[in-house]
Amino acid sequence: MAKDKSIYTCTECGATSPKWLGKCPGCGAWNTLTESVAEAPSRNRYQSLAAPQPVATLSEIEATDVDRQPTGLDELDRVLGGGIVAGGVVLIGGDPGIGKSTLLLQALDALSKSMRTLYVTGEESGAQVALRSRRLGLDGSRVRVVAEIQLEKIAATITAEQPAVCVIDSIQTVYSDQLTSAPGSVAQVRECAAQLTRIAKSTGTAIVLVGHVTKEGALAGPRVLEHIVDTVLYFEGDTHSSFRLVRAIKNRFGAVNEIGVFAMTEKGLKGVANPSAIFLSTHGDPVPGSCVLVTLEGTRPLLVEVQALVDSGGPSPRRLSVGLDRDRLAMMLAVMHRHAGIACMDQDVFVNAVGGVRISEPAGDLAVMLAIQSSLRGKPLPRGFIAFGEVGLAGEVRPAPRGQERLKEAAKLGFSVAVVPKANVPKKPIEGLVIHPVERIEQAIDLMRSL
Repeated sequence: MAKDKSIYTCTECGATSPKWLGKCPGCGAWNTLTESVAEAPSRNRYQSLAAPQPVATLSEIEATDVDRQPTGLDELDRVLGGGIVAGGVVLIGGDPGIGKSTLLLQALDALSKSMRTLYVTGEESGAQVALRSRRLGLDGSRVRVVAEIQLEKIAATITAEQPAVCVIDSIQTVYSDQLTSAPGSVAQVRECAAQLTRIAKSTGTAIVLVGHVTKEGALAGPRVLEHIVDTVLYFEGDTHSSFRLVRAIKNRFGAVNEIGVFAMTEKGLKGVANPSAIFLSTHGDPVPGSCVLVTLEGTRPLLVEVQALVDSGGPSPRRLSVGLDRDRLAMMLAVMHRHAGIACMDQDVFVNAVGGVRISEPAGDLAVMLAIQSSLRGKPLPRGFIAFGEVGLAGEVRPAPRGQERLKEAAKLGFSVAVVPKANVPKKPIEGLVIHPVERIEQAIDLMRSL
């Protein structure tokens, strides 16, 4: 009996090699080649996609805005760009037990009141899904459920049921008879995702794929999976916290880096309308080393409290940061020493963003520096104080994008004093907010001492 031929497939880009290599010849990633059985090519597999299309001039093609169907969960609609798009394919990934199935079941239940919906479960039985719906209080749910993992049977079910929205939970459990490899392999995931995408585009059914993640937090399976779909959502959250973030990494129908904030309750996930309240800790009186920053997550301004603790260190002082880049913290300390005359060479410096949020934009520089200065001098910043702005190596304070929206959000939440880059000062004054423009870091430090 002839032995099955093996090939090695890269889990990142899907490139193949006849023998194992430490480095992928396609994308250059290390230790990503996995062994699988070579698949015999099947003829006419994509014949339905091969219909010839005439060449057209771009300006002559009719283009209309896509219609969106709200899911009934405002925070999920925000991340999707307004709602579900007919024929769109959404991939949502997250850690086990974080709430992916719960969120999608709630969304399907809300959608089932106005359209046909289908929930395909490959990891649970129908009874388990029904048990979860009872636990969430969805007693009269009209969501159609089928427990199936074979791609051809799922395709036949979608054709028979003709749902407007279909959830596949999860893509790693689905397999096709056209391939001999096991479910979850690179070939199976790629093939099943491609076929389901073809079904979505040809029938107009919106399909939501649930994906597993690796221990590093990236979506499991070939990277080509993210290129196939229209929207990629990441479910983030700490197991010790009741709050969850849904972040859009890719969206052909909306903005990327948009986030939705949810709170996990006994009745499922509830949207949080004012997420700034999560990231602002409540102090009775102002404390040294605390400064509030207005950061942008997608199109949403968020108020986050940045805390700094400067303490006397030994011969090798430590610089630790949680929620901020450690290299950027070292750069900020050097700028403060050179341009503002504040020396922390013999001090331990600890910086933390409250609430577990991660600040990736450089507009947090000014708030971090003012928090460090406040902790070093032991002088708290005034009540209702906010700051934002990028600080360059020459000591200049650069403007942050969409500064007016940040200031309006701060004023809406009751903040009264703002230190911002000069270029971000609005033309019209904002009621209840006193704005101090600065051009250099030494100006900001002197202003803080006078306040």
